[in-house]
Amino acid sequence: MTLFSERNGYKSVQDTLKVECMDIDLRTSLWNVILIHVLDGTEPDDDYYQCYDEIKTLITKLFRVYWKRSLDELTEYTFFPFRAIKSYFFDCKWCEVYDFLEILVKIYPFPNVEEFTNECNDVLEMEHSGYRFVDISIMEITSEEEIIEIEEALNDAPNPVKIHLQKSLGLLSDRESPDYSNSIKESISAVESVCKQITGESLSLGQSLNKIEKNGIIDLHPSLKNGFKSIYGYTSDSDGIRHGLTDEPNLSYEDAKFMLVACSAFVNYLNAKWNK
Repeated sequence: MTLFSERNGYKSVQDTLKVECMDIDLRTSLWNVILIHVLDGTEPDDDYYQCYDEIKTLITKLFRVYWKRSLDELTEYTFFPFRAIKSYFFDCKWCEVYDFLEILVKIYPFPNVEEFTNECNDVLEMEHSGYRFVDISIMEITSEEEIIEIEEALNDAPNPVKIHLQKSLGLLSDRESPDYSNSIKESISAVESVCKQITGESLSLGQSLNKIEKNGIIDLHPSLKNGFKSIYGYTSDSDGIRHGLTDEPNLSYEDAKFMLVACSAFVNYLNAKWNK
């Protein structure tokens, strides 16, 4: 379900795609992966001596190499490893959550570390984080430059174009039922809409680009024009009607995000050239 703030552009692109931030839903979902794969069988009231050997080793290494705390705290009967880990996880900065996940992968003896990282990636995708595990390191998949392109298009584009981009972002970021095919359609519709504004005619994207080039409205490089005509063909049938994506089973978050970024960048490019 896309919420009011996302539909109407009141929530920033950075917050929507969760870059340099982390909401409680994402943090809790990642914590649940840790509960299943690391802390299963460990109780909140277990002191250090009651914990499994794996948890003793983990908490000792965390004290020595990550938290840099005194090891004699571990022997106190008022110290509870489960509570210490949970308290840190929910109180630390957003970036330290990702640090902690990387540390876990490197120091905890997972029977199958790939299973843990895959489940983390499932959560990161479901909650629309801008980061993923790549091997045993967490990498950014949504750059600041991409966010700037989307935000510039949302801020500067005419209303019909902006509406298409807002819909695309909303469909992409819907946590309960993301609609990648329609997000892609809205992204390409934004480009089509800005071309209609430039030509003053209700033409398909391919026809608009041809007219823009032929009439010298904008000096478009042929490769750039043909590239976007090909993208338009990917989203449309021979009549220019976007039915082609409806039955596409393999569309992903990455596909829809690429189209949103690429179309936002092209909208910005066309606007800049047109307004010169």
